[in-house]
Amino acid sequence: MAKKKEDPLSADKVRALSDEEIGLEIQRQREALYSLKTKAVTEKVEDTSEFGKVRKRIARLATERTARRHRKTVRA
Repeated sequence: MAKKKEDPLSADKVRALSDEEIGLEIQRQREALYSLKTKAVTEKVEDTSEFGKVRKRIARLATERTARRHRKTVRA
């Protein structure tokens, strides 16, 4: 059985990022998703599962950003 590859942006790694780094990474991942979508229209995409992986990374980052904002408002 093949070993599952580890996601470069696991939940633990996302939690270790600063707020600014999370914002930058969301922007990078959205650009990557846009690039994939463009590539899908103009040429054949090598790995179609990459769409879901990128969307999942964006969701993970956005969830952490929202949780941090919520914690800040609860504390204040």
